This record gives sequence, structure tokens and C-alpha cells, in this order.
Amino acid sequence: MSPHELENLAQLRRARDLIDREYAKPLDVPTMAAKALMSPAHFSRQFRAAYGETPYSYLMTRRIERAMALLRSGTSVTDACMAVGCTSLGSFSSRFAEIVGESPRAYRSREHSAVKAMPACLAKSHTRPVRIASSRIGEASREAAA
Repeated sequence: MSPHELENLAQLRRARDLIDREYAKPLDVPTMAAKALMSPAHFSRQFRAAYGETPYSYLMTRRIERAMALLRSGTSVTDACMAVGCTSLGSFSSRFAEIVGESPRAYRSREHSAVKAMPACLAKSHTRPVRIASSRIGEASREAAA
């Protein structure tokens, strides 16, 4: 890896660390790009190339991850939504269902005793949301093949 590529990664890491620390605050791509010392468009392309998802997608995944922990502890869906920096309950619920596979209300009402029994470091990795390719894309490709 060239020195320029290493410097690029260090700048992207600074922006990713900003997202991880400040996820509950209003963050936009220009703010994240400024932290990485890049233009917004260049930052978005570089971030996606390095981490496999857009900066906004990464931010929302972090927010959902934190909301999952709040919901497991009994926080209401509305309070969890606001605590992680989302301002629209509808958008939050839609994104939560997209990433987790169930609504925030269903997730909150489900028993999480196994997670509570784990050490925090294991629980964090075990419950981390994993973004899966949209089922609509799979449906479209199956329809095209038919």
C-alpha cells in the first residue's frame, strides 16, 4: 500500500470514529467529509470502497445497533429512536426492520435472556446488525431470469 493510500485510510478512519462517537448527533456527509479532509463526493466514494457501505448507511447501522441495546434494556421504541439521533419514528422503524428483520416493537418484546447472560464484548459482536442485500434485488434478478 502506498503512503497516499495509507493516509487516505487514516482520514477515513477519523470520519468513521466521528460517526461511532457522535452517532446521536445530527451528522451529514459534508460534516463527515470535512473530518476526513475530503470533498463530500470523494469522501462518499472512498468510504464505500473502504468499508463496503455508504457513510449514511454506516451511520444508520450504528444507530440501529445502539437502539437494539436500548430496546433490550426496556426503553420504549420512541425513546430509543430519539436517543440514537433519529427524528422520524416511521423512518427509524422502517430502517430497523430492514436491518434487523423485525420491527422495533417486536424486537423489544422478545426475550433476550441469552444476550443478558453474555459478557458485554460478546453480546456486542453477537447482536451487531448485519446489512443484507435487499430481497427486492433478488426478486428482480429471479424475475429477469424467468
